[in-house]
Amino acid sequence: MGDLQLFGKINAAWKGNEIDPLIGRETSAADDIKQNIESDEILLRFFYRKRLEGDGGDLFLFSFSPSSSLDVRWLRSNLGTASLNHEVASLRCGLDATAWQGEGTKRCADLLKLSPGQVPKGGQALPFDAARAHALYKSLLGEAGNLIKGKHLLIVPSGALTTLPFQVLVTEPPKSGDLKSVRWLARDRAITVLSSVASLKAVRRTGKPSAAPNPMIGFGNPLLDGDQAHPQNGAYFKQQAQIARAQTGCAKSPQQRTSSLRVVARSLAPLPVSGRTADLNHLRMQTPLPETADELCEVARSVGGSVADVRIGARATEAEVKRLSSSGELAKYRILHFATHGTLAGQLKGTSEPGLILTPPKTATDKDDGYLSGSEIASLKLDADWVILSACNTAGGAGEGEAAEALSGLARVFFYAGARALLVSHWEVDSAATVQLITTAMAELAKDKSIGRAEAMRRAMLAVMADTSRPASWVPAWHPSVWAPFVVVGEGGVGR
Repeated sequence: MGDLQLFGKINAAWKGNEIDPLIGRETSAADDIKQNIESDEILLRFFYRKRLEGDGGDLFLFSFSPSSSLDVRWLRSNLGTASLNHEVASLRCGLDATAWQGEGTKRCADLLKLSPGQVPKGGQALPFDAARAHALYKSLLGEAGNLIKGKHLLIVPSGALTTLPFQVLVTEPPKSGDLKSVRWLARDRAITVLSSVASLKAVRRTGKPSAAPNPMIGFGNPLLDGDQAHPQNGAYFKQQAQIARAQTGCAKSPQQRTSSLRVVARSLAPLPVSGRTADLNHLRMQTPLPETADELCEVARSVGGSVADVRIGARATEAEVKRLSSSGELAKYRILHFATHGTLAGQLKGTSEPGLILTPPKTATDKDDGYLSGSEIASLKLDADWVILSACNTAGGAGEGEAAEALSGLARVFFYAGARALLVSHWEVDSAATVQLITTAMAELAKDKSIGRAEAMRRAMLAVMADTSRPASWVPAWHPSVWAPFVVVGEGGVGR
């Protein structure tokens, strides 16, 4: 585990520069925004104000757009805190399969008013409510329609909005229950997420392209066992652990494995720490992820990288990440890709740090306990255009309340390590779609570097939506759970 003090300083530094429009300091940030926002961009900050009486609060939108003089507008949403939490939770039930685990089944069924016979089974497409997504779009951005037309959206979310990718909002009333014809916000707008208003200046200051000579390095397929004593899934965990250990390199598989076919979800159980280090027994009991080896190898091939630079299985260790950083090798890659379990701040019992799970060592030490924590990530030396985190839920805040951060700390610490932009997930990702999304976005940027990362990702989403090659037994490509899990965080534009 890393230095908790360092992690605390990082959070304080980012939060300390956050403006608060409700106490009149917004004008002090206007000059910084004007100097750093482009003519085709608009910055949208969502925030809450608590009501003087009763529970909850009101949601406001504070927008900045460049002109001869900076155009600053306030727009008030008709949603209060409780209503927004309810709407976002309902939409996530149509996106995140892990929302249906355990007691979540009843919660989602109640939110969506489903009978027991309508509850989706494993592997089935989730019931996404496009009409509800359109109603939420009107509540959040309806009054800003003219402001955002033709603009790249730079969004600073708040509260429950930290847990929902804006690309799944629907801009026009859906004409039928067919999601293929829905007018998603992603069809028209490129979207970048920022952790705060002040972070725009920070990412633009460091947003120039990487000078790293090598395309990509990846870490994934950690050697985990799962709960092999589980009465229902023990045999499955044992099989998956054996498959994970059998893949020691990037030999081409006859058929790519994908998380969409998993029997058990990729999400992780709460983990304790013991003293300064993670509990190795609990780390090893997390779900094995053999399909992430295929994901990393395929992405490496597609972006022109070397499969020798992909660390999977026994090579995907915390000690290896730190060794590469100390030697300066890690800073020689333009793309850093982790395909593993991610934890949000507070999800690991005994520490407030987020982090990534890698192959556990035989004995835990301060150098390697199988858990690359937030402060350890912040101490890495990177020169990456992209950090890709295709782990479960690396984008959302730790909760849906008003105090939820605009980004998980896991995303934020990578900026301190030298990353310019992150691609982070809002739910358990489909490995096959992940490969297509990433490789298509990279190909779009290679064709035209002037479009920026967010526009490249938008085009990749549209390409996945239109894909007709997915097997019929998989969740259809046009379902938002497949094409919409990732958001671009940080420098989504061309950079400076």
